[in-house]
Amino acid sequence: MAKGNINVSVENIFPLIKKFLYSDHEIFLRELISNGTDATTKLKHLISIGEAKTELGDAKIEISIDKGAKTLTIKDQGLGMTMDEVEKYINQIAFSGAEEFLEKYKDDKNETGVIGHFGLGFYSAFMVAEKVDIFSKSFKEAPAAHWTCDGSPEYTLVEHDKSDRGTEIVLHIAEDSLDFLEDAKIEGLLNKYNRFNQVPIKFGTKQINDPEFTPATTKDKDGKETTEAHKQITVDKIINNTNPAWNKKPADLSDEDYTNFYRELYPTQFEESLFHIHLNVDYPFNLTGILFFPKLSPSMDMQKDKIQLYQNQVYVTDNVEGIVPDFLQMLKGVIDSPDIPLNVSRSYLQADGAVKKISGYITKKVGDKLVSLFKKDRADFEQKWNDIKVIIEYGMLSEDKFFDKAKKFALYPNVNDSYFTFDELIEKTKENQTDKDGNHVLLYASNKDAQHSYIQEVTAKGYEVLVLDSPIISHLMQKLEGGDGKVKFTRVDSDHVDNLIKKDETVISKLSDEETAALKPIIEAAVPKETYTVQLEAMDSAASPFMITVPEFMRRMKEMQASGGGGMMGMGNFPDMYNLVVNTNSPLVADILNKTDEKAQKHLISQAFDLAKLSQNLLHGEELTNFIKRSYELIK
Repeated sequence: MAKGNINVSVENIFPLIKKFLYSDHEIFLRELISNGTDATTKLKHLISIGEAKTELGDAKIEISIDKGAKTLTIKDQGLGMTMDEVEKYINQIAFSGAEEFLEKYKDDKNETGVIGHFGLGFYSAFMVAEKVDIFSKSFKEAPAAHWTCDGSPEYTLVEHDKSDRGTEIVLHIAEDSLDFLEDAKIEGLLNKYNRFNQVPIKFGTKQINDPEFTPATTKDKDGKETTEAHKQITVDKIINNTNPAWNKKPADLSDEDYTNFYRELYPTQFEESLFHIHLNVDYPFNLTGILFFPKLSPSMDMQKDKIQLYQNQVYVTDNVEGIVPDFLQMLKGVIDSPDIPLNVSRSYLQADGAVKKISGYITKKVGDKLVSLFKKDRADFEQKWNDIKVIIEYGMLSEDKFFDKAKKFALYPNVNDSYFTFDELIEKTKENQTDKDGNHVLLYASNKDAQHSYIQEVTAKGYEVLVLDSPIISHLMQKLEGGDGKVKFTRVDSDHVDNLIKKDETVISKLSDEETAALKPIIEAAVPKETYTVQLEAMDSAASPFMITVPEFMRRMKEMQASGGGGMMGMGNFPDMYNLVVNTNSPLVADILNKTDEKAQKHLISQAFDLAKLSQNLLHGEELTNFIKRSYELIK
């Protein structure tokens, strides 16, 4: 029998382990199963190269609870350890690693700063246990070992009569952690962290129909058939899928396989994914995974943390910031890589060169897949566009390489539900929608219903009108315009139709210069000058007498600020600014000018102005009440 003290330089390390080793105590189970998995896979490798003269057998990891003894046991059938190896790996290497870990992170107030720390997992047991026993029998010819420690620096190490190969860790659960003796609690943790573990994990047993038994069917004297009950047998309850879809070759998987895997990942989700991207690379790093494009609404209020990060099939986190590009964190799925450094702070992770390469690879792979889908079945891609466009547009804004690739498949629908790429759009509109200064003007609406009257006037002139309604489209338009001024986006309600795309033609005003000069102050006196700028324009006589337009620059800046526009925070809120465009060729405007009764003149201006505001959904409260009352008086 050997007794000893673990060499401790951090004072009272076990309370520190309990408090600081992981922010969430439940992680101990993942760590201990991970160690058992390593021991099993290493033995399998040694057998395959002839260094271990033993049979692997039906190797599995078994989790069991004894409520009476208040113990939780994790048992594997892996390499096992000799007494010397227990001394080396438990008392020296693992403990010094745990000590180093605590030195580095015990003062870190940000509990999310550390993602995980594989390889030091054994001492996480003391977060929930007041005492831990290890029983281990090596695959080598050597006596079994029994190590025990009650959470003090003292331990004992003695020979044991354990005869079956592998390691059994018995946790004597502390009074403040007794919930870890509940079956439901442990099964929940196994499903969270280990449902794709490489080695089968047994947790209890279950009853199933005996596959070798065929129930007999008999008939009574009346010919009524009766089938006996199916014979039940007891089998191990294996909680994990050891060969998940992401480890298989894409050529070996059908669309149904991907659909089933999506349901396996997200059993409570009712909507299917739109399509998937299978990741598989072994140089210059190892990475596998499957990403799914979910159906998204055109909103920036979307839940992230849906991509699960694994290391060798062991769940680590669903916070993949720094590993997956920001715009793709709205996807769902799995990424598994042994090369992602999991024992460091997130700031280090985000600056790590290998991780940046992984992020770049994922971006490239997603871009290539989208190009392929677009070319393969454009009609299907168009049908899905509204469900994925926010992700694509966000990517175009945040990743220049993705922007270059996405210009080939990013779509811009018109009011008639026809879809164009940017290049197709430029080609289609360059002749009719180039203004007198050579600028190529792309007209768009953000809401077909709200801007219906403006759309009608524009399409009547043969112009193409796009429907661009995502919350970040203002930012993307800035990028697409490029800054050379040759292509510019203009919303249909930003000016009257003749000013949207200025041509050489001019419309002659029916009012003289003197009449126009007299009319302007009359209109200005009747509208709030702090919000509205009066603009007298000669237009077609059939056009609206009064029209409210929103200057493109001011409206776009306001939208960009509302969606968190880069560089615009702190500039103050952009005020509501509108133009009131008055059509000097309208008969109603001429009638307003010729009214000698000032009250009747103001009455007409108010009615026309309110109608213009109504068309822009700007008429509310008392103003709307007064407009309705005035309208009834006109009918009378």
